Amino acid sequence: MHFEVLGEIAHTETFAVGTSIREIARLRKKYGKGRWRKRKGVARVRLADGTTHRAEVHWYEATGIGKREFKIKRLIERN
Repeated sequence: MHFEVLGEIAHTETFAVGTSIREIARLRKKYGKGRWRKRKGVARVRLADGTTHRAEVHWYEATGIGKREFKIKRLIERN
């Protein structure tokens, strides 16, 4: 699903770090070594069809590398 994050991500939370992340080997191979974290938060997103929603989004993040591979886990409400 293609989407764009609009504005800031609120209520951020880290729920996996380092070897707790199932995809850690792939992340290191693709983006490089770093202190990888799997995070989640709530943000406004614009979907490919142009509608906007509040959604729970998940992503991977590492210091010096940044945020990578956003995905929508669930739509909360339509704006």
